[in-house]
Amino acid sequence: MKPSTMFTGLSSFPLTPLTDTGIDEPAFERLVARVAAAGVDSICVLGSTGSYAYLDRAERARAVELAVAGSGNVPVLAGVGALRTRDVLRHVEDAQDRGAAAVLLAPMSYQALTDDEVFGLYEDVTAILSVPLVVYDNPTTTRVVVSDELHARIAQLPGIASIKIPPVPADSEQAMTRVSRLRAMVPGHVTIGVSGDGAAADGLLAGCDAWYSVIAGILPERCLAITRAATAGNTALARSLSLELDPLWKLMARFGSYRVASAVAEDLGLVSAGNLPAPVRGLDGTGRAAVARALTEADLLR
Repeated sequence: MKPSTMFTGLSSFPLTPLTDTGIDEPAFERLVARVAAAGVDSICVLGSTGSYAYLDRAERARAVELAVAGSGNVPVLAGVGALRTRDVLRHVEDAQDRGAAAVLLAPMSYQALTDDEVFGLYEDVTAILSVPLVVYDNPTTTRVVVSDELHARIAQLPGIASIKIPPVPADSEQAMTRVSRLRAMVPGHVTIGVSGDGAAADGLLAGCDAWYSVIAGILPERCLAITRAATAGNTALARSLSLELDPLWKLMARFGSYRVASAVAEDLGLVSAGNLPAPVRGLDGTGRAAVARALTEADLLR
């Protein structure tokens, strides 16, 4: 079975900008329309940058509804993670009912989960799915570490289409070894997508099929250029284009991609101030000034 093209290339993860009363729907619709118009390969709403863990069921369902309505021909993936399997299943039902082409699921935990518990989550979810699923491996946020052996078990379940892995090593040989090891352990139709935007060019050049990208939710054209160069095997161009955004990559590593993405979108006039869910706060004055400098250095803010 061949991999679906929905799980290759560039997947854009837009913010879900918020107000005191809920989703800032006009701003969210602008972000979705912006990335769809750029020609990304898929749009994933309600990822970590999409604030899924902070939204209630109705808000999450509404975000999927708005994204599907505004995405044109670009397929929409929807995050469905939650602490309880019961709630994950409800989010799956809502996402499917509102037209999501696939779902994205990270195992979330308050009590530490065993490998069997993580596997059981995916087993329960895939039993009711009518759309494909992307396994979201995000230990920095969830504190759940998924080994390659566990990925191999999960990938055998029906409907598993892709794995979103953490950043690959900066060393090109180590990166290729890391991707090759995982690829050898999962079925051929399961694609491997890299996350961690600063490592995206390295991941794609090491053989990853997709880039699951935070900053592509705000700067889709720049990220598409990197993706197309890397997937075409143009190593020098891909690395050069990524290097142009290195000031942003460094800030994302320093402050976290969530707050930096919010600040970038605000500085570019795409969202209003105060778009993150309390108690989360945006960057302080020092951080905001650093973001403005990085955007200027990357020729994104004039």
